[in-house]
Amino acid sequence: MESTYDIFSEINMIRKKGFLAIMAIFLILLPLSLPSLAQSSSSGKVLKADLIFGPDENLDPAYKYTGWYMHEAGIYETLYSLDQDMNLVPTLATGYDQVSDTEYRIHLKEGVLFHDGTPLDADAVVYSLERVMDSSNSRHGEYDFIESVKADDDLTVTIKTKEAHSPTISSLVDPLVSIVKPDADLNSTPVGTGPFKFMSFKKDVSLEVTRNDDYWGEKPKLDGAILFFVTDPMTRAMQLEGGDVDIALGIPQTEYKNLDEKSGIEVLSAVTLRDNILYLNTKKAPLDNPLVRKAINHAIDRQEIVDTALEGVGGVPAIGMFSSDNPWSANEDINPYEFDTAKAKELLAQAGITDIDNDGWLDFQNKPLEFTIKTYTSRSENKPSAEVVAAQLEKIGIKTGVEVVESGAFSSDMTDGNYDLALGSFNTGTTGDPDYALAMHFDSTGSYAKQTGYSNPDVDEWMEKARTTFDQDERGDYCKQVQMQAYEDSPEITLFYLNVLVGQSEKVDGFVMYPSSEINFLTPELSLED
Repeated sequence: MESTYDIFSEINMIRKKGFLAIMAIFLILLPLSLPSLAQSSSSGKVLKADLIFGPDENLDPAYKYTGWYMHEAGIYETLYSLDQDMNLVPTLATGYDQVSDTEYRIHLKEGVLFHDGTPLDADAVVYSLERVMDSSNSRHGEYDFIESVKADDDLTVTIKTKEAHSPTISSLVDPLVSIVKPDADLNSTPVGTGPFKFMSFKKDVSLEVTRNDDYWGEKPKLDGAILFFVTDPMTRAMQLEGGDVDIALGIPQTEYKNLDEKSGIEVLSAVTLRDNILYLNTKKAPLDNPLVRKAINHAIDRQEIVDTALEGVGGVPAIGMFSSDNPWSANEDINPYEFDTAKAKELLAQAGITDIDNDGWLDFQNKPLEFTIKTYTSRSENKPSAEVVAAQLEKIGIKTGVEVVESGAFSSDMTDGNYDLALGSFNTGTTGDPDYALAMHFDSTGSYAKQTGYSNPDVDEWMEKARTTFDQDERGDYCKQVQMQAYEDSPEITLFYLNVLVGQSEKVDGFVMYPSSEINFLTPELSLED
């Protein structure tokens, strides 16, 4: 019998051979479909980059997660940000005074200009925050802890919270609360304060920016950039190899060695704060039974996923939500689910799931137990990881298939509960505060908890206590309790901590791989050498 590794190697080889023929035609037609590329490149040092995701027709940073893409493009900035070591640092702010447990006075940088030359002031900050707090915003619940925002003078803003809320300043890192010019047409013509100014946008194709010569910080070294939105991982790899782009994010793990051995190309690898997660729909039987969820945990060999689906270079086997080098991690306190198929079958038997007709498949409610793992392909690691997990579940007698959909459909199906198991990913370090990830996933009011159906009163209580205390050690204890309980309850299973793979031409200099890599890309330091 062939090993799992051999099977998946053959699948990858067949997929790649078929893909090469398609790509040969695609690369010939690419210059014809993107005439602005050649025109822009001839005018100066314009970086060409392949990104994984991009905005839809709405470019407003307060619209869903569009702020991530606009921040990535260097157009918008926030009051605070995270440096390379995940330290919270002021960006458009100079600092803050905590007046009381519920009041923060934030001081703004002087001399900052929006891209149209209008000075940044407190009114713009108030506008930028209040529109996110408005009930019409789909993500307003993430900022419903704020009672009011007011301008004290031109360069001072006071944020008042409804109760003590220790993650308040960290929450100002999220690109959702990017600072925008109040009277701009934000849907189609972004106007921010960042090192690059908006030029043009083609939905599902590209976003062009040019240098902001009036930038308040270090002057950008690039004249501009063209960011291409390429959802297919192999296409990104082929365009980098063919010299069509200078840098490509999300290189497929299967292409790591090939590209790294090419003259003039370097592949960078770094651990990120992004988890790959298997979500379990606890609103569906038998996944509403904790025994079944624990059995699935024991049936999954995380090391095999890393070695096979990720080619040994794309990640690290996970335990809990936060990797062990994260100061908020509870991994040392968690008793991990060991890979143990016998234990998995034992737990399923306790849940009443056995092979009643001796056909080799486990039965539930008098028919074979069958799951479908839903995922999307724009992240190269998703589909092969789902295929490995499916094979592992079949080894314990659970019929398991894999369904691949577009990322938008994946999100909709998660929200609508239209899934059994769903494999996706999540950046746990967006704001640098543990509340961001833990609240979304394990607080019963969190967006992901609603999708999985998870609710635990103890977890809700610990989350509330962690938010309302300012003692960091005490907060850490509560956050660890949340992680340990959620790990025990298993509404979701963290499979691995992702290593991001970025391929770049030797001409690229100054690219920095931030742990929260999706938020930071076009920075003033990035340049193209002759």
